[in-house]
Amino acid sequence: MSIPFIDLQAQRKRLGQPLEDAILKVVRSGAYVMGPEIAALETELTRFGQAPHALSCGSGTEALVLPLMAWGIGPGDAVFCPSFTFAATAEVMPLVGASPVFVDIRPDTYTLDPDALDAAVAAVRREGRLTPRAVIAVDLFGQPADYPALAAVAQAHGLKLIADSAQGFGCTLSGRHPIHWADVTTTSFFPAKPLGCYGDGGAVLSKDAALHETLVSLRVHGQATASDIAGRTFEHDPKYLNLRIGMNSRMDTLQAAVLLQKLTIFEDEIAARNRVADRYEEGLGDVVRTPTVIAGGTSVWAQYTIEVAERNALAAHLREQDVPTAVYYPIPIHRQPPYAGFPQGPGGLPVTEAKAATVISLPMHPYLQADDQDRVVTAVRGFVKRNR
Repeated sequence: MSIPFIDLQAQRKRLGQPLEDAILKVVRSGAYVMGPEIAALETELTRFGQAPHALSCGSGTEALVLPLMAWGIGPGDAVFCPSFTFAATAEVMPLVGASPVFVDIRPDTYTLDPDALDAAVAAVRREGRLTPRAVIAVDLFGQPADYPALAAVAQAHGLKLIADSAQGFGCTLSGRHPIHWADVTTTSFFPAKPLGCYGDGGAVLSKDAALHETLVSLRVHGQATASDIAGRTFEHDPKYLNLRIGMNSRMDTLQAAVLLQKLTIFEDEIAARNRVADRYEEGLGDVVRTPTVIAGGTSVWAQYTIEVAERNALAAHLREQDVPTAVYYPIPIHRQPPYAGFPQGPGGLPVTEAKAATVISLPMHPYLQADDQDRVVTAVRGFVKRNR
């Protein structure tokens, strides 16, 4: 029998009737868009994520677009990001008219290299064609990027710092969430994420009240905010007074209801994911390159990713053993046709290129049973032994 790569049904069964009741409550209420569960979720996100403000939105991609729009980032501006990530990270820059600048990653954690970032910003300034405006760091595979170092670089160059925590919401560094260093943290609630809903959804966590108010406006077609209306005579719904160009990025109430239930067990699931990761390290650490977590970091282990030279052969071998795998990301963004013309940091992206050819992810979720994990470990060890 095949082992689930991610077992969402085990989580659903654990949540049980309260989850089904929460969904049915929304269905019966008729408040399908921006219902009361939205405000409740945003309150819980601020509590859990150590942020003064949280804004729910339609997806993790829109969570990245919204702050770029709020800061007025657009044509002629440069936003620095890794290429070893999902396309959404870089996609948002062209969507607002800006240019991504691809920066290499560290070879151990796969997260943005602060030294490479510093060199890339300096090179863009020297060239003078683009204006550096922001950095998007990615909490790849669930662990925090080196935010103290990245924040120092961003501050030295006067750049905004976004923590793209689509895979890493809940990760910490020395007990602090990425928002401690970043201007905003964004996340995705896609079902396969560590904290996922039953469709699409996202959120933006921030520290700046004025920025949050602008995000509230942009989320609903640039609607008027309380500050916008102050001193005006307008007694109608603020969504009919549009003072900026926005979008429709409202989260469905149903998704908020699901996330509120999942948040009740999320900390326990993070602990379980770390126990699974520890068992993998114990079983595989002597035969393949296993993940390195930044010092002081706690990962939420969206993926458990190892490195092997014969990746495709390993994947085929594991399929024969009914063990699923996944490759994130076989073609880095800078090598894909829509992005090939955008700039890269000095020296190119050699670490990114190398890692894209060797990484492979194994089944990972909080409900992975020890006997199933033993099957995965035995299959990987058997492949390595055979190929030695």
